Amino acid sequence: MTTGSTAAGRADGGPAIELITATKTYGSAVALDGISLDIGAGEFFCLLGPSGCGKTTTLNLIGGFIPLTSGELRIEGRRVNDLPPHKRNVNTVFQNYALFPHMTVAQNVAFGLRMEGLDSGQTDARVAEYLDLAGLGALAHRLPSQLSGGQQQRVALARALAKRPAVLLLDEPLGALDLKLRRQMQTELSRIHRQVGTTFVFVTHDQEEALSMATRIAVMSGGRISQVGTPREIYYRPVDRFVADFIGESNFIAGVVEHDGDRAWLLVSPAERVPVPAGSPDGAAILMVRPESLELGTAPYDGSRPGLRGRITHVAFLGNHMRITVDTAAGAIVVHRPHEAGAGRLTQDESLEMEVGIWWADDAAMILEAD
Repeated sequence: MTTGSTAAGRADGGPAIELITATKTYGSAVALDGISLDIGAGEFFCLLGPSGCGKTTTLNLIGGFIPLTSGELRIEGRRVNDLPPHKRNVNTVFQNYALFPHMTVAQNVAFGLRMEGLDSGQTDARVAEYLDLAGLGALAHRLPSQLSGGQQQRVALARALAKRPAVLLLDEPLGALDLKLRRQMQTELSRIHRQVGTTFVFVTHDQEEALSMATRIAVMSGGRISQVGTPREIYYRPVDRFVADFIGESNFIAGVVEHDGDRAWLLVSPAERVPVPAGSPDGAAILMVRPESLELGTAPYDGSRPGLRGRITHVAFLGNHMRITVDTAAGAIVVHRPHEAGAGRLTQDESLEMEVGIWWADDAAMILEAD
């Protein structure tokens, strides 16, 4: 189905949202520290970070719920610093859904349309269109109290989209759902986004949520943007240790980079070194490698490839893989290993204290600046 969404993007092809050195302070406290950000028309853009990083402040600034202290905000090329929320062509889905309990599903979706003055025929057609989009057509006459959490979330989404905003803001809308339902709704949100083409700006502290849905992610910390990129860029090529540590699980191997001819090495200990990417600058550095990028062998590491030798200190069964901790000269290294049948399978009792080698491909690791 194709909806009647007006979110096809700006006529000039410019970004849907532009933040230019946007700052928000509360007295001496800085909530947002001069960030600049472009969000393209039709993107599913995630603001990701820990509590207090500035992501919800950013969303509230875009929505017009709080004013900028300084800087500029443009939506569809128009400066909106002083415009109230209802004049910004944006709509918001909140974590608590904010449904009217005395209204049916259809009445909830129709509410904003009636406030805009649409006639009954247009309103009824628009309500039917967006209930169908959200998979709620059969529930139009139910009250919110008769719906599950996931169904209520869909009503809130249909109500927000029915006004056909250029930008839809979503403030951790899945936070109140259990894990299984949250994953189902992630799939549904992605489907709906593809179908309507509206620009989505989604706030979350859940890394998996951002990675699974976003076209691009802004990782935030301390009121600033640490990195903007696609999920794959953020995950495999983080710009610093904070981003690498916040997104997924990482191993950090500290040492000193030195060059020997054309080769660069990370000295992990007086007796151990590992090759690092060519061009790595000399001096203190951290090598980052993801647990799933590591291979593990029951024979001791022989130094033929980038890697380390060590002994297994812990094995955890995590359903779809094993999480194996290996004590090395660089400290504890975590390896994610798929389950194996037969003699290759590692168990807690059989593998503790086993001498092993771990290694990785040259392009699976990257050098970060030392803290």
